[in-house]
Amino acid sequence: MENNSTGYWKATLGLLTKIMIVWFLVSYGAGILFAPLLDTIKLGGYPLGFWFAQQGSIYVFIALIFFYAKKMGEIDRKFDVHED
Repeated sequence: MENNSTGYWKATLGLLTKIMIVWFLVSYGAGILFAPLLDTIKLGGYPLGFWFAQQGSIYVFIALIFFYAKKMGEIDRKFDVHED
């Protein structure tokens, strides 16, 4: 059971790490760090950096929630810890 538990937590933490990297790149990167570069592109008449800071990051965060739920379901089934 210890090996199975270790594998489960390794998979879970790996997924969380990937999600947190995407979250950081979208919220801090696209909204602040890369905003001047992204502002050269227009989306719906607004600079892309502004769009990411105001709306785009929210869409990505919602997508991340669904992605996380799907992937955690797969990890749970793989390690046989899923709910019926």
